[in-house]
Amino acid sequence: MPRLPKLEDEAARNGIGFPDADWVDFETTVSTSADQIALAPGYLQREWTRNGRRYFHYKMDQPMLAFFCYLSARWEVRRDSWNGVPIEVYYDPQHPYNIDRMVDGVKKSLDYFTRNFSPYQHKQVRILEFPGYARFAQSFANTIPYSEAIGFIADLRKKEDVDYVFYVTAHEMGHQWWAHQVIGAGVQGQDMLSESLSQYSALMVMEKEYGREKMRKFLKYELDRYLRGRGGELVEEQPLMRVEGQPYIHYQKGSLVFYRLREEIGEENLNRALASFIRDKAFQHAPFTTTKEFLEYVRAETPPEKYALLEELFAKIVFYDNRVTDAKVTHRADGKYDVEIDVATKKMQADGKGKETPLAVDDWMDVGVFAQGDGSAEDKQKVLYLQRQHITAQTQKFSIVVDAKPTEVGLDPYNKLIDRNSDDNRKKVTGE
Repeated sequence: MPRLPKLEDEAARNGIGFPDADWVDFETTVSTSADQIALAPGYLQREWTRNGRRYFHYKMDQPMLAFFCYLSARWEVRRDSWNGVPIEVYYDPQHPYNIDRMVDGVKKSLDYFTRNFSPYQHKQVRILEFPGYARFAQSFANTIPYSEAIGFIADLRKKEDVDYVFYVTAHEMGHQWWAHQVIGAGVQGQDMLSESLSQYSALMVMEKEYGREKMRKFLKYELDRYLRGRGGELVEEQPLMRVEGQPYIHYQKGSLVFYRLREEIGEENLNRALASFIRDKAFQHAPFTTTKEFLEYVRAETPPEKYALLEELFAKIVFYDNRVTDAKVTHRADGKYDVEIDVATKKMQADGKGKETPLAVDDWMDVGVFAQGDGSAEDKQKVLYLQRQHITAQTQKFSIVVDAKPTEVGLDPYNKLIDRNSDDNRKKVTGE
C-alpha cells in the first residue's frame, strides 16, 4: 500500500481565521500574468486585462471565516455539477489522472453531508492543484487548494490500495460543514470540532463507496499512526475533547473514536446528533461552541448504558490489548465446521504522561471467522461469522459453527478499538 498522505494541521499552520475577526464580508481583486488564472474564495464578478496583466474580482455572497487563499497558475479546467452546483477542478494538463476520483468524491460527499447534516451553503465547489513543494490539501470557503503530491499524481492503479484521493477530497469537503459552518471557540478541543468531525464525515463517505471490509486497512493505518504519535509526545497527551493542536489526536484518534462511536450508538443516532448540533451552532457569533456542548448533543442520542463509554472515548485515554491466543477448527459430519476461539484482553487507562492503570473489561467487541476469498488481501476475505460479543473477563472462549472451512479468526478484527498491538487480533486456524 502506498504511504497515505499526511494531512497537515490546518489550524496550527495558518490559523482558522484571525483572532480579532469572526465572520467577515469578503471581496477581493487579484491580478496575475496574462496567461494565468488567479483564484480566491467567492464568486467571480468581473475579469479584465490591463497593461499586460489579467485581473479577477471575487466576492462572497454571505459572511465567511476570515480565512482565505490566493492561487494563480496555467490550469486546465474540468467542469461538472451536482444538483445544479458547479464543480470545477483546476489542474496541470499533464496531471489528469485522478480528476474523476476528485469529482466523484465531491459528489458523494455532497450527497452524504447534505442528507445527514445540513444544506451546502455555497453555489460552487472548486479544487485547485498546486505544486508538490508541500503535501496537504486545505479547505477554504467553496475553494480547496490540493497538492499535486497527494492527489493529482497519485498512483492508485492497484485495487487493493486505499483510495486516499477520494478520502482526502471527502475530508476537505467535510470542512465546508465542520469549520465553515460550525467553528469552535479558541479553547482546548477546537480541533476536534473541525478535524475529527471532518475525519468522521470522510470515513462515512469512504465506507459507503468501498464497504466496511475495506475500512480495516484505513483504520489500522490510523491506529498505528496514533500510537506512534503518542510515543513521540514531548509535553502531555490530552483526551480527544481537550486536544491542543496535536494532529495524532485530532486526526488519527479522532477517526478511531468517531468510527467506534458510530458502531456503538448507530449511524442514524450519531448523524442526528450532528444535524442538531449544526442546526443550533452554524454561523453563530461569540461565544462560540465547545466540545463540552457538542457532547451534550451526542449524549442526547446515546442510550444511558453507554454514557460511561462516552466518557472513555472523549474525556479519558483508554487502551486495549486484545489477542486471539488459540483457534481450532473441526470438520463436522454434516459438512459444517466447529470453530473454537480463545481470546485474551486487557483494558487500561493512561494519564497524559503515560502512567497506566488497569480497568475492568466490560465491552462489546466483534468476533469474526473468515475464509479465503478472491485474492490474498484481507479486504477480499469472505466473512463466515461476525458478531458483537460481550467481553467481561480477561480470558474467554467462543464456540462457533460456520458453513465453510475457515482460514482465520479475529477479536476486533477490523481495528475499531484502540489496541496497542493490533497485529495479534487475528490468527490463522489450525485443525481439519
